[in-house]
This record gives sequence, C-alpha cells and structure tokens, in this order.
Amino acid sequence: MEKVYPRVEKTDVPQVFAQELGRARVVYFPWDVDRTFWELLSVDHFRLLRNGITWATDEEPPVMVTGQVVLDVTVWRQKDSLAVHLVNLTNPMMMKGPLRELIPIGEQQVRLRLPDGARVKEVRLLAADRTLRAEHSGQYLSVTVPSILDHEVVAVDL
Repeated sequence: MEKVYPRVEKTDVPQVFAQELGRARVVYFPWDVDRTFWELLSVDHFRLLRNGITWATDEEPPVMVTGQVVLDVTVWRQKDSLAVHLVNLTNPMMMKGPLRELIPIGEQQVRLRLPDGARVKEVRLLAADRTLRAEHSGQYLSVTVPSILDHEVVAVDL
C-alpha cells in the first residue's frame, strides 16, 4: 500500500491523461485505479474515477439520487417508459462479501432527466406497488422514494 502514491512531494509523472479529440473526450489512467479503489476503498481513488467519468461524458447524468446511503442506480429507457432501479447496498460488508442483513433506508430524492418532448402519464414504485406524486420542471422529473429495503424501481410511463 505504501507504493500507491509517489514518495516525492512533486512529480512530473502524470497519473491521469485527459484529452479532447474533436467532439470526443478520452480519460486514461496508466494504472489500475479501479482495482485499487475496490481493494482499498480510498476516497481519493473514488474521486479520480468519478471526476474522470464526469469530464469524459461532458453532460449531466440522466439521474441524480440524493440521500445518505449507498445505492446502485441504473436507468433503463424504452420507447414509452423510463425505469430507475435503486438497489440498496447500505451495509457494513457491502464491498467485502455477501450481505448479512438488509438495512432499510429512508427517503431518497430522485431527479430524472426526461427525453426531449416527453410527457409523463404516471409514476409508480414497482416494489412498493404505489403511485408517486411527481414534480415536473422543464426537462426534469423529481420524485421522493419514501424507503427502500433491498430494491425499488421508479417506473415512469411516457
């Protein structure tokens, strides 16, 4: 672990390469930052990965979830619907083996970017089997998910 960072205070050896090529953006890490993050769970490695992805995509993410937990978030878009899968990973052993218990989490704020010209017909929570009240502002839809035990799906019918 001592060799993760350079021993000298300042070095000219780059740890990240970022370049724009026409309309494309490329980020290259000349080391295995992903494996290192997985093994050490260092906040610095997480920031490098997150900032590299944010810079390379050069756009707002399709969904933002706000809450004091750890979630795996996936967005699926189909012709007439959007689905936001929220998997609760909040657990002391989340990165180091099987979960030993499910820890329910509280309220999560979900902000979803809608496709151009989309009109929302209904928003439902599939696991909880209930309709949600949604706020629609411009190209964004905001909902509050009251709680999640293991997995919840915000289903948006367009």
